[in-house]
Amino acid sequence: MTQTRRTFLATAAAVGAVTILPFQARAAAHAGDMFETDMGPVTVHPVAHASFVMEAPAGVIYVDTVGDAAMYDGFPDADLILITHEHGDHYNADTLAALVKDGTQLITNPAVYGMLPEALKAKAMSMANGDSHSWGDVTIDAIPAHNITEGRENFHPKGRDNGYVLTMGNFRTYISGDTEDIPEMRALEDITLAFVCMNLPFTMEASAAADAVKEFGPKFVYPYHYRGRDGGTQDPAEFASLVGDAAQVQMGPWYKPGELG
Repeated sequence: MTQTRRTFLATAAAVGAVTILPFQARAAAHAGDMFETDMGPVTVHPVAHASFVMEAPAGVIYVDTVGDAAMYDGFPDADLILITHEHGDHYNADTLAALVKDGTQLITNPAVYGMLPEALKAKAMSMANGDSHSWGDVTIDAIPAHNITEGRENFHPKGRDNGYVLTMGNFRTYISGDTEDIPEMRALEDITLAFVCMNLPFTMEASAAADAVKEFGPKFVYPYHYRGRDGGTQDPAEFASLVGDAAQVQMGPWYKPGELG
């Protein structure tokens, strides 16, 4: 692979200073944002919609892997894959089968665990809302992710799906999965980096997502999963405007040009 050096401004979570951090691009199609932590740099690569790759000192983490497995070409193999729930824009058994390697740990919610082919189930563990698991130096907490608006509860019923909080030293990452701005999200504390969904009718609108972010106060936040149905696509620029200076909003290339209508 061509040796390419790029730099990104990132806030050092440990001391609050602004630092220039170099990194080698993993794939020409995916830029990465690098964040300094007390355990070493963490680099985030948006892939598409709700899928991303995180390179961390503890290992390489893939989240909600769907689409063609070739989309992950150029990234290191996954040491850990997290699946939030069963919907086709978050879970695909064929994609998982192509990406799970001999040393990969797979963690899913109980519903997805029950759907896994036996070969994948042998490498997987199930986490339900409220469960906690140590993966090396990373603590993984499974937290609720569900709808609360009347008439939408069937999209993501309470207790079925997961969000995740990953704690790596002083760096805490929240992955919302598909949810509305539930009390458990608003009650989060000491979050450094958040991935917050927003689309209708399945999750929430940009204003609700921004209001929740202002309450739990992550240092950085990616709006993601914002393409909706029947006019339900949310505007990440509007989200950023509503968040204001409550958090630094990171924009990722989640969709190809022209995909949002």
